[in-house]
Amino acid sequence: MTTRPTLPPAVRPHDDPVQFRDDTWADLRVLTSRVADVDTQSPEDLTTIGATLDVLESIEQYWFFPGPRACRDLRKLLHQGRYIALAQQSTHLVRLLASDAYRGRDARELFRSESDSADRADGAGTSADRLYFEVLVVDDLSSDEELDLQNRLLAMRRDEDEFIYRVVVVPSFEDALIAILFNHNLETAVLRYSFPYASSTPRAELRAYLDAVDPVLSDEPLPSERTMALGRAIHAVRPEIDLFLVTDEPIENISGHSAQGFRRVFYRQEDYLELHLSILKGIRERYETPFFAAVREHSQKPTGVFHALPISRGKSITKSHWIRDMGQFYGTNIFLAETSATSGGLDSLLQPHGPLKTAQEKVARAFGAKRSFFVTNGTSTANKIVTQALIRPGDIVLVSRDCHKSHHYALVLSGAFPVYLDPYPLGEYSLYGAVPLAEIKRKLLDLKRAGRLDKVRMVLLTNCTFDGIIYHPERVMRELLAIHPSLVFLWDEAWFGFARFAPTYRRRTAMEATRRLVEEIKSPEYAARYAAYRKGHDLLDQDADATWLTGEHLPDPAKVRLRVYATQSTHKTLTALRQGSMIHVFDQDFERKVSDVFHEAYMTHTSTSPNYQILASLDVGRRQVELEGYELVKKSVALAMSLRARIEESPLLRKYFRVLAVRDLIPQSFRPSGPEEEYGPNAGFRHMQAAFRGDELTLDPTRLTLHVGLTGMDGETFKNRLMDDHDIQINKTSRNTVLFMINIGTTRGGIAYLLEVLANLATEIEDARADQQDVDRTRRQEAIDSLTKNLPPLPNFSRFHEAFAPSPNTPEGDLRQAFYLSYDDTMCTYLSMEEALAQNIAGADVVSASFVTPYPPGFPVLVPGQVVSADILAYLRALDVKEIHGYQPDHGFRVFTSAALAHTPRLANGHSEAPVAPMIGSAE
Repeated sequence: MTTRPTLPPAVRPHDDPVQFRDDTWADLRVLTSRVADVDTQSPEDLTTIGATLDVLESIEQYWFFPGPRACRDLRKLLHQGRYIALAQQSTHLVRLLASDAYRGRDARELFRSESDSADRADGAGTSADRLYFEVLVVDDLSSDEELDLQNRLLAMRRDEDEFIYRVVVVPSFEDALIAILFNHNLETAVLRYSFPYASSTPRAELRAYLDAVDPVLSDEPLPSERTMALGRAIHAVRPEIDLFLVTDEPIENISGHSAQGFRRVFYRQEDYLELHLSILKGIRERYETPFFAAVREHSQKPTGVFHALPISRGKSITKSHWIRDMGQFYGTNIFLAETSATSGGLDSLLQPHGPLKTAQEKVARAFGAKRSFFVTNGTSTANKIVTQALIRPGDIVLVSRDCHKSHHYALVLSGAFPVYLDPYPLGEYSLYGAVPLAEIKRKLLDLKRAGRLDKVRMVLLTNCTFDGIIYHPERVMRELLAIHPSLVFLWDEAWFGFARFAPTYRRRTAMEATRRLVEEIKSPEYAARYAAYRKGHDLLDQDADATWLTGEHLPDPAKVRLRVYATQSTHKTLTALRQGSMIHVFDQDFERKVSDVFHEAYMTHTSTSPNYQILASLDVGRRQVELEGYELVKKSVALAMSLRARIEESPLLRKYFRVLAVRDLIPQSFRPSGPEEEYGPNAGFRHMQAAFRGDELTLDPTRLTLHVGLTGMDGETFKNRLMDDHDIQINKTSRNTVLFMINIGTTRGGIAYLLEVLANLATEIEDARADQQDVDRTRRQEAIDSLTKNLPPLPNFSRFHEAFAPSPNTPEGDLRQAFYLSYDDTMCTYLSMEEALAQNIAGADVVSASFVTPYPPGFPVLVPGQVVSADILAYLRALDVKEIHGYQPDHGFRVFTSAALAHTPRLANGHSEAPVAPMIGSAE
């Protein structure tokens, strides 16, 4: 018997209104195909079709296609009882929508309606070869006025235009914001004259979009301020949108408005051609990829190669008898584009002045930075560049101990003294969380009391962490600058490059947080607020932790300078070739204090032979996120939410798997406004806006940490099963979890396949259990208990040994001295795990001479100069991972001898009494 929908699709649980829209159209196609057959036709289906069209009419006003016109045509066919035509038209529309084939089609192909009243507004020069976008016009128009506007504007289209667009008209302030956030095809907004504030027809699903507007729109702007307020709101949620103002006010009244985000101001009497050309110019500026274009142009030149790089132009391949398969596999263009030249239209990465310089300026604009730099050998190198540029030997750096290993090596190279910050442990899942803000402030206050605050140079945090825990950078920087106004911040955003392009995420990025802080601190309102704060809290003369660790604290606007850097692995979450990374800078003192040394550091670590294909991919990746990043990030979040929902709703999957929710990964004290979970079968989807806006820590929904302990397989074994048996790749596990990362390249088909594999694995476990003997059941339960109950402890950082402690009263250590001292074999020996434990029990210090990094968790649990504590030994003994860098099973730990520790000169006032890097072979 055929299953019939009993409720309109509006009542189904959806996290993403765009997916809700697509699913509703798909439902309409199924319903209309059924009523087209007299044998399956029913009054209930006809009623449901009418209800479904009610839903679609309320949401299609924000799109051109299928749009309001298609809904009107379908309802007309329904009322006329022309069910076969209704089914045909529904199928036609859904196919065009699902395949994106509506882009570039003219109106007659799109709608196939008998009426051509709206076809006149389609314009000329339609072509499927040209890129398509939509333009939002905000004006309270009648139907005839709206059609006239579309006719006038689209009549300007010419065959030589490189892009084509269509127009969506909405009548109010709220409708405009809903459209901008709902319709990802919108790339331009034209604000005209006066319009009402409130929408007359928004659905609840769409009104939820208004929660993403920050600050929350609680007060309706006055009519005289409404247009400017709308411009600011649109720029806040989608800063890539080009804004144009059409007005009839006197010029003196609108002077300076273009500087508030509008590209240009037009008057009613001016012709539509200038507006049309301005719209296309704005898209062209975002579309242009200067370096990618230069590389493509170079590849087409008949060039004689008399420099290095035999593979250039593919000559060393085409001349070969033995490696022609390489050329066949990669194709021609990649070799035509290979060169070591920095002229002839190309550019030098080390001293850019042409297309590379322009490409990096476009990246800075797209990511909200003052300056941006390309890096072709990964974020490991980006981290070393920033650290070398900002840190001098003897500077103290507060650093999260679970940061990427490249930061530890950067600290060695720079001669910094790290103070390691402990993230909170999640022992039940063998994971670490993030560093609480109170922990960072406590370390700063300790250094202040010890008279060492002036040595503190930088704070280094990972945002977001591998497991998806996100800091509140604006709050962190504001609070820490209140204690130490000269701090520099390095935010490792290796896994967070996508966040700029969705409004909910954006405020949690380093660049956006810095912009907001700069604007806040320079405002007259902040000066008054700080004066009141300073008067009521004479905090600068108090050292009580209880005072500083609670409440809100404000930096002194007369002293503070925002100096912020972010490193991003563009290739990890956006489109770029492997090792393509970026450095973003928002440093108010960059030109005055940093520019020269930054460029020296950049040249120190950057290859003189950078891969031009990586650079070109970074250029193109920027184009993509400026033109469709909002759409792609939204879809990735929706897919992640859908995956959560499907696992939660399946009794079979729930039996063995559990997606860790925000309550599992972030203690409640760090998320007072946040929900317990992202999705629950009873509560449905929970919106993230409030948590992202205010909580100290929040969780990235595109990271799904799946608890697999009840399968009896540890995380590494489960990962290998996925890869070896099902070709599913993941790269992060803990002892009892695996991490699935949803990105802009993830598809619905990929999600469906993963769910199928998980179901097959669960069924396999079910079948195996049914056939097990008692002894096998006992062993299996022991394996499950070891993964769910008998878990290894998660140790904190112990301490640096006194031999490597610059100050006896503060926790920083001379990592560089310990690292280079280990080069001298006479200073080191090896201890097995048991020998190290025996010495520890006997009360002797065991001091690591190397980095010791188990995978997982993938960060050093021991660094050179660190005391090997009993907790760390217990943790390492309990681990069942096979890969521990820095620990050799045949030899054990490399540690310093007692003689080496006794002869190592103590450090005083941050400076060694002996060379920081002892000569190899010297035991004195």
